[in-house]
Amino acid sequence: MQLRPDALEGHLAKSLAPLYVISSDEHLLALEAADKIRRAARAGGYSERDVLTVERTFKWGELLAANNAMSLFGDKKLIELRIPTGKPGKDGGAALQSYAKDLNPDNLTLITLPKLDWQTAKAAWVASLQQAAVYIEIPTVERAQLPGWIGTRLAAQGQSADRQGLDFIADRVEGNLLAAHQEIQKLGLLHEPGKLAFEQIHDAVLNVARYDVFKLSEAMLSGDAARLVRMLEGLKGEGEALPLVLWAVAEEIRTLLKLKSGMAQGRPLGVLLKEYRIWGPKERMMEPALRRISLPTLEAAMREAAQVDKMIKGLRSKAFAGDAWDAMLQLALKVARG
Repeated sequence: MQLRPDALEGHLAKSLAPLYVISSDEHLLALEAADKIRRAARAGGYSERDVLTVERTFKWGELLAANNAMSLFGDKKLIELRIPTGKPGKDGGAALQSYAKDLNPDNLTLITLPKLDWQTAKAAWVASLQQAAVYIEIPTVERAQLPGWIGTRLAAQGQSADRQGLDFIADRVEGNLLAAHQEIQKLGLLHEPGKLAFEQIHDAVLNVARYDVFKLSEAMLSGDAARLVRMLEGLKGEGEALPLVLWAVAEEIRTLLKLKSGMAQGRPLGVLLKEYRIWGPKERMMEPALRRISLPTLEAAMREAAQVDKMIKGLRSKAFAGDAWDAMLQLALKVARG
């Protein structure tokens, strides 16, 4: 029996089936669905729990043994079978077909799978599970759907936001539902129920990534010098490795230089962005950054990056004496200011 994800709670409130299958690449949503089934199982008296993970050395007899083993205390048991690859193999497929035909009434079984490719989805073992189990396929939340998904989650905790705020969160988490979930929970802790102002969302979401070395380049690309200084000071204060900071900044400068050089040769920016596999929020930041920063500035910045690298390694020169962190800051500001 196929069951929509949003119908799971209503189903569990009425009765428990002996077999559930969850198939999804959205780890957060799959985990939430599995947690609902676990809670219902505990409430239904399934007090013991066996967890089996199908790995390279897994023996399918373990599943049969878990299904047939008597509880030490005569309690009902929850058996969880996790198949991370979604490909149980020939022996596994046969075992799953046999298992689905002979379910133990004292056990509740939960099988979790990733999203199955079209060929695997036609396998006989999948058909057997779909026939015997409550089968829940959780679709991927696409980027265009993410603001609406975030809005629904905010509404569940009594909050709301306008489209600008929802888009801002969606851009920051870049399709990661777990990251979005964490941001939504944080907003629930920081602010009372009601409509959230964009400034509240902006400050709360940026705060978590303020000292993220991989977000440093975003401040540099956007020309936000004040934020760049705060982030670099924060990274220094937290003891971040300066070679990693330099690597992140230098990689961004190198990318800008490739794009700028390509544009100087008459190649369209859109073609260059695809060639260098740049998309998402960074893609939108590149065009204004390239308008702001000249080719000579980028070439000079690459030379300075090499000098900062020498400073980090203790190879100082008269032109680049002093503190390596200060030199790092001047390098990043050079690019941010254009």
